[in-house]
Order: sequence, then structure tokens, then C-alpha cells
Amino acid sequence: QVQLLESGGGSVQAGGSLNLSCAASTTLWATYCVAWFREVPGKEREGVASLDGYNRPVYAESAKDRFTISKANGKNTVYLQMNKVKPEDAGMYYCAADDWLGGLCAVSGRSYAYWGQGTPVTVSS
Repeated sequence: QVQLLESGGGSVQAGGSLNLSCAASTTLWATYCVAWFREVPGKEREGVASLDGYNRPVYAESAKDRFTISKANGKNTVYLQMNKVKPEDAGMYYCAADDWLGGLCAVSGRSYAYWGQGTPVTVSS
């Protein structure tokens, strides 16, 4: 059982930056897909970014050129650096992981087995 714990959420002004962290209970990054999702009340959970075992990222269109997903070398931690934050980026951000079977890890149309509890992001304009 993989446990994930997010942190780093909070309030940010539009145009600002925020760095989210996700700590895992085990060293799994080389054999797992890891991803960040955003959930807004009344809407489906939306994939934001993912990394595969080769550290190749996939970004949702809304996150391209503004967000960066990365892993910390030697640590069981994945980050989501959010830059040029927009009001529509607000929501609960979840870290997720799942077995990596090769290929890029999709952020939509793919299920993830392990989830954290989420960290909230609010954006003021």
C-alpha cells in the first residue's frame, strides 16, 4: 500500500507562484506513474500533470508553459511548481500514483490506484 501526503497548498495571488509537494511512503518513482490532479466542487477531478518512470512529463493543456512537475533526486517526493497562477487554477490538488507499465503516463482517461488527501489552493485576483 502506497501512502501519499501532499503539502504546500495555500493562498496565492493571481500571477504568483506556489510549489506543491507530495511525499510517498516508499521509493516508487522509478516504477510508478505519478500525477497531480485538481478538483473543484461540482466538477470532475482533472488531471494536471504526470511523470513516468523515465521522468517524462505530460501536462494538461491548462498547465502547459506554467506548471512543472518534477521528482526530487534521492527523495520520495514529487513537486508541482505552479507559476503565473490563474483564478481557474484554484481547487483541491491531489497527488496520485499507479503502476507504470511503460510509455507516457496520461493525465486523463487513466486510473490511478493511490491517492493522497489533497492540499487546497486558493487564488485571489
